[in-house]
Amino acid sequence: MSALWRGNWATRLRIASGLVLFAFVLTHFLNIGLGLFSSDLMQRAQDWRQVVTRSLPGGLVLYAALLVHAGLALTRLARRNTLKMPAWEAVQIALGLVIPLLLLPHVIYTRAAHQLYAVDDSPAYLIGLIFGTPDAWLQSLLLLIVWAHGCMGLHFWLRGTAWWQRANPVLIALSVLVPGFALTGFLTEGRRVALALADAAQRAELMGVVNWPDSAAFAGLARIETALTVVLWMILALVAAVYLLRKLLIRRKSVRIHYVDGPAVTAPRGPTLLEMSRANGVPHTSLCGGRGRCTTCRVVIEAGADSLPPPDEAELRSLRAVGAAPGTRLACRIRPTGPLTVFRVFRPDGKRSRAHASQGKEQRLAILFLDIRGFTARTTGQLPYDVVFLLNRFFDAIVPAISGTGGSVDKYLGDGLLAVFETGNETASARAALRAVAQIGAALERFNRMLTEEGAPRLRIGVGVHLGELVLGELGAAGHAPRTIIGETVNAASRLEAMTKEVGVEVLVSDAVLEAAGIETAPLDLVTLDLRGVRAQVRALALRRATGIDALLAVPA
Repeated sequence: MSALWRGNWATRLRIASGLVLFAFVLTHFLNIGLGLFSSDLMQRAQDWRQVVTRSLPGGLVLYAALLVHAGLALTRLARRNTLKMPAWEAVQIALGLVIPLLLLPHVIYTRAAHQLYAVDDSPAYLIGLIFGTPDAWLQSLLLLIVWAHGCMGLHFWLRGTAWWQRANPVLIALSVLVPGFALTGFLTEGRRVALALADAAQRAELMGVVNWPDSAAFAGLARIETALTVVLWMILALVAAVYLLRKLLIRRKSVRIHYVDGPAVTAPRGPTLLEMSRANGVPHTSLCGGRGRCTTCRVVIEAGADSLPPPDEAELRSLRAVGAAPGTRLACRIRPTGPLTVFRVFRPDGKRSRAHASQGKEQRLAILFLDIRGFTARTTGQLPYDVVFLLNRFFDAIVPAISGTGGSVDKYLGDGLLAVFETGNETASARAALRAVAQIGAALERFNRMLTEEGAPRLRIGVGVHLGELVLGELGAAGHAPRTIIGETVNAASRLEAMTKEVGVEVLVSDAVLEAAGIETAPLDLVTLDLRGVRAQVRALALRRATGIDALLAVPA
């Protein structure tokens, strides 16, 4: 949970204030929805809510959260260097800007009317005031906008957590049901109030009970609405002015970058060359995401190298590792302060190198190595046809256990295979790999029973499962390059599989897989292994039979 609160104080404050507002909005919408059942239940729920919201502490927290959340959002918008952003972020910002303009009349004719003119701003008063008018449509639209804005904020804050991903189907259903419930309650109560107002006696009684504002009170509230609307537009205009002014100042302190066989762009000083490329929509490969590890963002500086500081030790190490030519730099490490002409060594558009898909992508996934024990000795003297026939029967029995759990066979290695589990995140990948191990064990037992019935010796296997950073891409000559995976994780998984023979077990599962799958490793009897070609020791769970993993999978992630 602590990871969700990482960030600077402004980020944490924005999240905290957003949660306060979301709690208020959720209870308010549920309150409105109770109009589906009865006016009395709707009113009693509001009375209970207002014990908190109309108290001094509750009011201070609520309105402070509103001002802080809106203020931080506007400040963040004014301080942006560019309006280029993902579509979801643009939608969320647009909804956030519309909310104050639609919310202002609601606040004035309820809370302000209550404070200034002693109006009982009960649901019956508010719904009677707007039902059957254009304002009813605007307030219904406000309900949907506020709910969508809040749900988007929650989703993009919590989407990386495993429990949120598991609960997504339920949460999506609730996100539709809550506004639907509120609008149905509003419509039902609106019809009841409209009928009451149509009767002169009931109308007079309702107006007396709620202390309905007279014409002078309505005129006063309208003046407040006009004044505050002007203030809101002035604030939005100020935000726009600050953004444009910063843009102008940044442009005056910007640098010109010319890409060989590409565009020329103007970018503010400060960001790295890779960040400048991304901000201006210039294709620039970086498999590691700009961490200085893969060197695929490297460029040859054809002009302007004198304005750059010399590479630091980390950049030098990376450039030496790939035998980079003189004048080559890493775009993720240099921060241009003067005009540059650069040539991108790798181009995602394929004009000077491979296409992006062939250069690969970096992911953190679980992989599985499987090998048949003693297969060479078993098949010595057999005809090649018989060997191939046995292998194909074995793979026909085993591979569905992999594909059925979301994995795929990356390559067949004679009497073994390498499988990768490409899923939405590493938790799902790890659990898919563990399920595959269990099903492989069950499939092997069935296959061996069939061999026994045929009078043939049983097969034994070794399985190694590991999780870590992988590069997935096409490897080979252009046009003849099959997709494959490479990286230290592949080597470690291969060594784990080889160690099953030495340890005397069927399966070795690394602790990285168990931890990613949400399985507590402290109670488990893990072995510590020195794997050839792997820098650090690997702790792993040794299983005499693959089917033994079923007990672990019973524990929720």
